[in-house]
Amino acid sequence: MTLYQSKLPRGLPKKTTSICPKCRKVIGADIFERDGAVWISKECPVHGHFEGIYWSDVDMYLRAEKYAYDGRGVQNPRVAAASSCPDDCGLCNIHLSSTCLANIDVTNRCNLSCDFCFANANVRRYVYEPSLEQIKEMLSVLRDERPVPTMAVQFSGGEPTLREDLPALIKMAKEMGFLQVQIATNGIRLGREPELAQTYRDAGLSTVYLHFDGISKKTEPLLEVRKKAIENCRKAKQGVVLVPTIVNGVNDHEIGDTIRFAAENIDVIRGVNFQPIAFTGAAPAEDIKRQRFTIPDLADRIEKQTNGTIKKTDLYPVPCVVSLSKLVEAYRKEPQVEFSAHPHCGVATYAFVSDGNIIPINRFVDVDQFFSSVDETVSLLNSPSRLTRVRAMMKGLKALNKCIHEDKQPKNVNLKSILTQVLKKQDYLSLSKFHWNALFIGSMHFQDAYNYDIERVKRCVIHYVTPDPERRIIPFCAYNSGPTFRNEIEQKYSIPLDEWERQHGKVK
Repeated sequence: MTLYQSKLPRGLPKKTTSICPKCRKVIGADIFERDGAVWISKECPVHGHFEGIYWSDVDMYLRAEKYAYDGRGVQNPRVAAASSCPDDCGLCNIHLSSTCLANIDVTNRCNLSCDFCFANANVRRYVYEPSLEQIKEMLSVLRDERPVPTMAVQFSGGEPTLREDLPALIKMAKEMGFLQVQIATNGIRLGREPELAQTYRDAGLSTVYLHFDGISKKTEPLLEVRKKAIENCRKAKQGVVLVPTIVNGVNDHEIGDTIRFAAENIDVIRGVNFQPIAFTGAAPAEDIKRQRFTIPDLADRIEKQTNGTIKKTDLYPVPCVVSLSKLVEAYRKEPQVEFSAHPHCGVATYAFVSDGNIIPINRFVDVDQFFSSVDETVSLLNSPSRLTRVRAMMKGLKALNKCIHEDKQPKNVNLKSILTQVLKKQDYLSLSKFHWNALFIGSMHFQDAYNYDIERVKRCVIHYVTPDPERRIIPFCAYNSGPTFRNEIEQKYSIPLDEWERQHGKVK
């Protein structure tokens, strides 16, 4: 990355700001190397010293940092002047990223009781379930965000499929201009009610984010019902992304098999988004030490369990794709969505399935040179030269094509043709050809109070939107792991469980 700047401190050691895992007060923290890993250490004046693993591989940590990029934030923040991050939030004027994906919890009711879940009505003894009118208002706030309206929303919970009006919510979001509408689900109703996938698809659903912890019944007790959910989505031509929560020593041995399962079902499964566990509750220190799993741990398991088919170095941090946003922006002369997440929030790659083989994009594309060529093309488009935009783009396209090795490309992929259609003709529907043949393999490691880094919060691109006009849009990790936002907002807009059950019957 050569064109873009970040105020994020580079190298180690460095100082940052965190929170106390006990009282949630903002405190200073140090990030440093120890025995080849990256650690975070902090001292609360009341509750004492805390330290733990931040990233388990210092080399991968430093490589990811090269892609750091500070976005432009939002032009119309809901909180005009923040005095303390993450306490003053909504978004505030010091947030550095816009909303790439918005989460809306449409209920905290659930037909399961998972110990790592952020919300569960039976545990909390109240039901949080915004009305359709409240959700419409929340969606409007997202679409009003500037300079770029939010393009993607995910209905989550709890279990969103317990809402009978979910098809209406999906349809409403599509009609309001959201290009990507997703649900995050445990798949129980989708597996047991064959017609439901088609109902959601007809309403405009883009993607099913399916909780899927492994390929054996020991790691995934609901394996059969989730396989049925996948089959029902296949019949409805409804794309699925598998979302495993990875816990060290519990299901990390099935990471490679999960990728292979996805590849075997490439016609319906669009990707696997691994989520290392975040300790959002009061976890004992020994459990955190034993079960902590970081992004480099995931990369190690992927390489070993795929026998080197997918290598650790094939995974790139999320902000690497900012170059592509800048390219489209320079050509169209209008702001684009920027995936300007902190470089240590997540990593990803794409792989293609051909004749039963998994082929990462890195095998036939010089990825680093590709991004460098994109940056050079952006410079051409933004320069005061006499080149027209079309000629500049064609010159850039020629450079980009040199990064693609056609002799190593899978038979069912023609990346040069797709690039030509997208860049020359502005035919973004051509991207669907890429996604239908490609398997997304990625990870997002959400923070908990033990590894909390406020520099990550400031750059978060995944946000919650709430019914509360004073705390309208909140970064994911601030909402779930930082201050008491989730509890405060849910309690403010909920009714007691017994009252809800008198009106509606026993909560599921």
